[in-house]
Amino acid sequence: LNNRFAAAADLGVDKVFLYPLNTDSGRLNLAAANSVSLPPGSGPRHFAFHPNGTLAFVNNEMLSSLTSLRYDPKWGRLSLLDTESTLPGDFSGRNSTAETQIHPNGEFVYVSNRGHDSIAIFRVDQKNGDLDLITNESTRGRTPRNFGLDPQGKFLFAANQGSDSVVLFKVNAINGLLSATGLSLKVPAPVCVKFKRL
Repeated sequence: LNNRFAAAADLGVDKVFLYPLNTDSGRLNLAAANSVSLPPGSGPRHFAFHPNGTLAFVNNEMLSSLTSLRYDPKWGRLSLLDTESTLPGDFSGRNSTAETQIHPNGEFVYVSNRGHDSIAIFRVDQKNGDLDLITNESTRGRTPRNFGLDPQGKFLFAANQGSDSVVLFKVNAINGLLSATGLSLKVPAPVCVKFKRL
């Protein structure tokens, strides 16, 4: 957020590290890193800061869950707040999570499920970090490894690696829900969506 720390989600050791960043040299101070531990076997994958500067989120690939964290921007420290499943209670198949993104209004967090092939939609309490799974929206494809929210938070582009498609959804900024537009693009094994400022 303020270019003072760089975050790294380490799946192998179930930790998220925060490294002090020297913006003049572009170097990270590895010796001064702080970290927070997730439960064993979580497999933290993608990390994202909340727009308010005091919350952060990491999705746990192996346990199919999302964790909210308190972020101390002064000292570069993280502490655990809440963890919730990204899956509906009746799902029993294999799944792993991939991408995490936060709506620009700060009220909703989105996580992709590979296996359930959906986007999990969470409402977040911006004061205490409590998470509430609203619903799961099918990505209309297989293995959504990545997705992108446009900078205004009006559309979500789901990249279905396993079915060679990028599917466009409209985002409701009031309730966080996604609705399929019927538009999609054939792309060979898409794995990342990024937006370029013009």
